[in-house]
Amino acid sequence: MLRSILSTFGNCLKIPELKSRIIFTILMLGVCRLIALIPIPGLDGASLAQFFEENANKAGGLVGMYSLFTGGALEKCAIGSLGIMPYISATIIIQLLSAVIPQLSKLVREEGGRAKIIQYGRYLTVVLCLGQGFVMALGWENPEKVFGGSFPGGLVLIENVWWYRIQTVLLLTTGTLLLMWLGEQITDRGIGNGVSLVITVGILSRVPMAVTSAWLMFFPPKGTPVTNTFHMFHAVAMLLLIVAVVAGVIAVTQAQRKIPVQYAQRAVGRKVYAGGTSFMPLRVNYAGVMPIIFAQAILMFPEKIFSTLAGVTAKGYASVSKVFEVIAVNLQFGQPIYIGVEALMIMFFSYFWVATQFNEVQIADDLKKYGGYIPGVRPGQATSDFLHRAMSRITLAGAIFLVVIAVIPTLMYRLVNIPFEVGQFFGGTSMLIAVGVMLDTMRQMESHLLMRHYDGFLKKGRIRGRF
Repeated sequence: MLRSILSTFGNCLKIPELKSRIIFTILMLGVCRLIALIPIPGLDGASLAQFFEENANKAGGLVGMYSLFTGGALEKCAIGSLGIMPYISATIIIQLLSAVIPQLSKLVREEGGRAKIIQYGRYLTVVLCLGQGFVMALGWENPEKVFGGSFPGGLVLIENVWWYRIQTVLLLTTGTLLLMWLGEQITDRGIGNGVSLVITVGILSRVPMAVTSAWLMFFPPKGTPVTNTFHMFHAVAMLLLIVAVVAGVIAVTQAQRKIPVQYAQRAVGRKVYAGGTSFMPLRVNYAGVMPIIFAQAILMFPEKIFSTLAGVTAKGYASVSKVFEVIAVNLQFGQPIYIGVEALMIMFFSYFWVATQFNEVQIADDLKKYGGYIPGVRPGQATSDFLHRAMSRITLAGAIFLVVIAVIPTLMYRLVNIPFEVGQFFGGTSMLIAVGVMLDTMRQMESHLLMRHYDGFLKKGRIRGRF
């Protein structure tokens, strides 16, 4: 199998266009990694990086997730500390608004409207970068409140605080806009989805750290107090688990229900269009990784809010403060109630995303307009109801899958005491994003290979009678 994969990569380099696209993509991703390593002037990034290295197991939560998406830029105080997330957030906001605002929904369907929507997303990205950059600058001024721990002397080395803030906000905004531009260039002139590849490279940059932590689990340095006992049985079990998780992610990511569609013969003017049979693919995991991101991001705030309320009411209202404290403790990362609430929120956001992005009424109208119908289902409202029921059922399976994938790293961290940087590669957002992007990139490379009659990655062997 390895020999065939290497042979396929060799075939990729034999196609001049595909070879140039691959080289261009690698070079652009290398620039993205440089953006994640260049520190912002006036900040002691080395101290923060050392703190993250010494407290790697405390990397769970919003800060750890954001640092994962930025490829470690946040903990180095780099110019790419905002990462590409503001652009993704702007794109998601525009998509959600397009589903509820008639003017935007109409603009999406117009000719040239997609370019306008992308332009609006870029403008919104700048606004989000300025706001998030200012908040991040304030966070670096008070690292104890954001990251915990002790930072003697602080992280800010510039005496003029407002000059530091303005400089930091401008550099962070510029870094994100540069990453956005590089991602668009990769999409146009490289291979794969550029923005997704930028995130994936940031995630994969943590693999050496995870491998090092996994090695130290089984072979700790001499003289180090051993708190956990891991042996080869655990190593084999971990390998089997990661293989099963990757296989499950691939299977569910590609899983779809094919709805048969029959097109009747129709005449348009003097032309007669023949009928035919096709199918409509309904993806099981239609929402992708978004429900997990939404749920984890929102769940970071209740624990902070109730902790603050417990401190405020501690003097005059001791009983109320105790209640707030209990709620805050149970909503901490990894607690059973936290996991239960996270599972419910993932289920909710899975259906919410489908409800806002999957328009069964428009699909039914388009089928009726072009003479298509689902066998055994009447056109119009009956088709819309059928699609709604079918999508609701397969979304339940996709949502359950997302819940299982999301809680695996938390359970491994809390129950088995596996380091968080190791456990995060056994599921969660990192696994879903990395596997999904790799599949999409391999699919695009395969399309180039099949056009030149080479074997691809996903299906070996030439299909007879293809042409």
